[in-house]
Formats: sequence, C-alpha cells, structure tokens
Amino acid sequence: MINTDLLPADKDPMGAAIADYFRHHKADRLRVLSSLFDEDEIPVRELFRTKRQMPLLERTALERATGKILDVGAGSGCHSLALQEAGKEVHAIDISPLSVETMKLRGVRNVTQTNLFNEQFADSYDTILMLMNGSGIIGKLEHLPHFFRRMKLLLRPGGRILMDSSDLRYLFEEEDGSIVIDLAGNYYGEVDFRMQYKDIKGDSFDWLYIDFQTLSLYAAENGFKAELIKEGSHYDYLASLSIQASPQSS
Repeated sequence: MINTDLLPADKDPMGAAIADYFRHHKADRLRVLSSLFDEDEIPVRELFRTKRQMPLLERTALERATGKILDVGAGSGCHSLALQEAGKEVHAIDISPLSVETMKLRGVRNVTQTNLFNEQFADSYDTILMLMNGSGIIGKLEHLPHFFRRMKLLLRPGGRILMDSSDLRYLFEEEDGSIVIDLAGNYYGEVDFRMQYKDIKGDSFDWLYIDFQTLSLYAAENGFKAELIKEGSHYDYLASLSIQASPQSS
C-alpha cells in the first residue's frame, strides 16, 4: 500500500536536521541506514543550496517549470525559493512538519504539510516537480499505476510532471562490464531506508529508483508519455511525463 501518512515531529529526523541548520547554520550528521547498503549520510548544508549551486538536472527542471507549480517533497524549500525568485507561482508540500515550519520561516509563500497521495489533497497544477530522486516517494514499482492515477487528478490539461531519478544498475556491474541482476527478486531499484538525526529515529520507508526504460513502459501502460530531457553524470536523468492525448474518434 502506498504511503499516505504525515510524519510526527518525533519521527522526523530530516526535518530536525533542516530546522537545526536554519537556526544555527550548522547541523549534526543526518544518518541514512538501509538493509541493502552501508551507512551513509546526507550533507545537510546541501539541502540549502541556491539555484547556482544545484546540479544541472535540477536547474533544467526549474527553468522548464511553468504555470502553477507543485513542489513535492520540498524539504528546506530551496527549489520553491528559486522558483519564487524567478517570479513563478509555486506550492510547496512535504510530509515533514519541521521542514514545513522552516520553509515558512525562509519565505516560501505557499507551503502545506500534506502527502501527495492523500486523497483529501485536491488541487490542479501545470507542473508537478519531483526532484532529488523524486521518484523515490512512489516506494515500489507496483505502486506506479496508483501514482499515475493520482497525477491525472492533479494535472491540468497540457500539464506535466518533471521528475528525476537514477538507474542503480551500476551497483550490479561486474568487472567485465556485465550486469548481474536477480530477475526473480524484487526490482533492483527498490530500496528501504531509515534516517536518524541525533536521537531522533525515523521509521523505515520504501524508496524507488527507476531506470528510464522501465518508467517509460509503465507511463505508456497508464496513459502517459515519458520524455528523456537530460542525463546526468552518474546514471541519473530528468524526465518529463505528460498525459497522452486520447485518439480522436472518427
């Protein structure tokens, strides 16, 4: 089942790190744990980057975002602030209460604590932005039909989703360049994560990295067209997803 919950403050490690950095201009380690990978950490400072400091894929997405824009999983609000500075209309949403509070303090004008998949959240947008491996919140490959149904309800006619993701196949590459993936197992881009900041421990959550070919296939099966806009330097890419026009009846 796709996650429709909001985070309580005591289960919000990323929000706590964002709030700390905003208040004190520094933060402790934001630890990232997974059953599949070694422990990692997110440099909290990078969550406050300006447009000039953003990777090319993100800058490209911001430039292509038009009309009324929804910034999904907006975090510290860096993308929303860049859009506001460019004179664009943007609505930032996040499930993190501490992130939402920080975004308001940073000057994001329209920000709401909500979950993209909560059916009570109903509005319409020309552009839906899903950045920083934005496909992640879909969780699992099997949730993609639900995701596309939800997008049809939120997108205005002619609207589109701008989403970035990464192809994790490089993790399964052998020395000779061949790829060894267990086709009988789960899709190789399905990952579980858990975060911890100081003594605040978040619950485990599913995160989906999806290769462009698989995304295109699911998009077509669910009435969308996928376009590869730009590829990054390390198996990452930016895609545009738009609702396919229905064939005209004769």
